[in-house]
Amino acid sequence: MQTSEKDCLALTHWQSLATQHRQEVKRWTIPYRRRKASHQQHPVLDFLFTYYPFSLGKLEQWHPGYGIQLECDKKRPERYQTRHYQQCENIVFLSTDSLADKEVERLKWIHNLLSLTQNRTANFACHGLHEWAMVYQGQNVRHKDSTPLRLSQAEIDQLVRSRSITCSHFDAYRFFSPGAIPYNKLKPTLNSREDFEQCGCLHTNMDLYKWASKCMPWVGSQLHWDCFQLALKARELDMRASPYDLSEYGYEPVKIETREGRAEYETMQREISQEAAPLRQQINSILSKVNLMTRGQG
Repeated sequence: MQTSEKDCLALTHWQSLATQHRQEVKRWTIPYRRRKASHQQHPVLDFLFTYYPFSLGKLEQWHPGYGIQLECDKKRPERYQTRHYQQCENIVFLSTDSLADKEVERLKWIHNLLSLTQNRTANFACHGLHEWAMVYQGQNVRHKDSTPLRLSQAEIDQLVRSRSITCSHFDAYRFFSPGAIPYNKLKPTLNSREDFEQCGCLHTNMDLYKWASKCMPWVGSQLHWDCFQLALKARELDMRASPYDLSEYGYEPVKIETREGRAEYETMQREISQEAAPLRQQINSILSKVNLMTRGQG
């Protein structure tokens, strides 16, 4: 649904949108809650709920986004009683007036990072080797309790040593096995994200969900959920291209140890990058409006 800054959604309309959102999100959160309660693990899906620190309850809540007004009764819903929302008679809307300086700086930093990421030349030649580098020499196999490896340790180690690794994403690189670190041509750090992140990277595009989460409620639940769906697609490719055997979970491997598998990975990587571009642009467009409204702060 496309809206403008002057849009005001009728009470019954936005309540319907909120209900639809909650029902859609619960298709993913309820199964995760059940797995967690029964101490079960899913090596692909659980990542989105454990690695990204956005609570299930917040994910299920619907927010309109900056510039969209909501018609309401005199007593507005509890989720819109936070300091970022204001009410004028029977209209509720997001206001930048209560943004703290620290919040403004965070939004500006994210805006700058996403702009640099989109404008940097994309690399589609990494072929998902980061997951292989993480289990190199078998020192720290993260999913060993839930998922076996589909190749021998010797075969995994040989591929890591024989292929060029160009991982530009710090949060992937930092999980490399110590023995695999020297094989990476790049040395990204936490403080050098702005110098390394590029729009071809699977993890960078997956992280749009993280940045959208940090920009809530300003970006709104629909865009936030679109980023979640993209992250899910990226995570599936990430693990299908890994050395793990996911057949028990219904996933066919993308065998990057073969020429055909690397070509398949690159094709899917490019598709995800193309899907990520408009989402990144939408986030930045909203942040531009928010930042313009907060220019006088600080």
